[in-house]
Amino acid sequence: MEFCIARQPIFSFNKRLYAYELLYRGTEEWNLENTEGNRATTSLLSSTFLTEGIEKITGSKPCFVNFPEKLLLKNIPVAFPKNRLVVEILEDVEPTPAIVEACRRIKKEGYTLALDDFVYHHRFDPLLALADIVKVDFTLTPVDGVHKMLHRLARFDHLKLLAEKVETYDEFEKALKLGFHYFQGFFFSKPELIRIQELTSVKVNLLRLLAEVSQKTTTIARLEQIVSADVALSYKLLRYLNSAHFYLLENVESVSRAIVFLGAKRFRRFVLLVLISEIASDKPEELVRLAVVRAKFCELLAEQGPFRKKSGELFLVGLFSLIDAMLDKPMKELMEQMPLADEVKDVLVSRTGPYVSILEAVERYERGECRESLDILQKTGVMTDGLGEAYLEAVKYGQHLF
Repeated sequence: MEFCIARQPIFSFNKRLYAYELLYRGTEEWNLENTEGNRATTSLLSSTFLTEGIEKITGSKPCFVNFPEKLLLKNIPVAFPKNRLVVEILEDVEPTPAIVEACRRIKKEGYTLALDDFVYHHRFDPLLALADIVKVDFTLTPVDGVHKMLHRLARFDHLKLLAEKVETYDEFEKALKLGFHYFQGFFFSKPELIRIQELTSVKVNLLRLLAEVSQKTTTIARLEQIVSADVALSYKLLRYLNSAHFYLLENVESVSRAIVFLGAKRFRRFVLLVLISEIASDKPEELVRLAVVRAKFCELLAEQGPFRKKSGELFLVGLFSLIDAMLDKPMKELMEQMPLADEVKDVLVSRTGPYVSILEAVERYERGECRESLDILQKTGVMTDGLGEAYLEAVKYGQHLF
């Protein structure tokens, strides 16, 4: 049975990653409407906690998981770690006495409760008294409606408010001023237009290094020279190689030995990733993590279809697809400074060319639009068996690097 697990980040007011919401989509038909809520949730919980391992998917962060009525009544949430699970009560769950009592039991066990897509009605007051977090769809709720809801919720002073589907920094700022505590959406992956300005000399140098490393003609000797001249780069490389992931019998103590151990391709890629991370040092860490996961996902998909010989370029497509948000500069301007293949630049600047389908499929998947992602990939000739596993492999890759 095929599955699709995607995750969406949830941030605190200072743009620090607070948690992920985990989304489960589909069976073989890839149709959420044909996937009963109970089965979707149990499959997600099984894949996340039992099969894949929660650390692989969310790292050390808690995860929000949707629970329909039947699973709440069966007390299913308490079978999973309370410090890793936020029990999200779906909007169509009626606050019957049985549901309120079930939620009271779950709350008593120490779980965090969240009300999903909340629209106020007094009949929900018993659940509001138990809940910790209220989620509001920020794009569908008018500002006046939000004000009225906040006024009605004021007497529940223990509640934290979470704005969903926050897609721009402008929406983030509005939600912050309205008093929301948490923010879910991909606003962080867009440039902050109000901050567009000249790059600092440090970032100009990093961009130059990034351009040099991106060139196919750059030699390993030149890469070694770049890394050896930068104390921070050298430290990160050696720390990475001497981590528990590699289980080395002896420590790697020099850049030259690191190159021998990693090989040319992996060493070049490591330098790319560290430079990207340094460029986005003043941005939410999740932005770089998303770029790394996206890059690996693009590469893995490329290997399953007509672009298998260009998987390295597809990796760069994913990695550089967010560089405009990292530097708050127009993509066209940045690409003029990068010695990338025309096909890579075309998809990043104008969303044209042969690679656009892979990037669009990946972006759709990230948002939980798995049916649309599947359709795009099938039309492109990419094998879609194991799509969920490929995404989880990309997530694991990103988690390891961080």
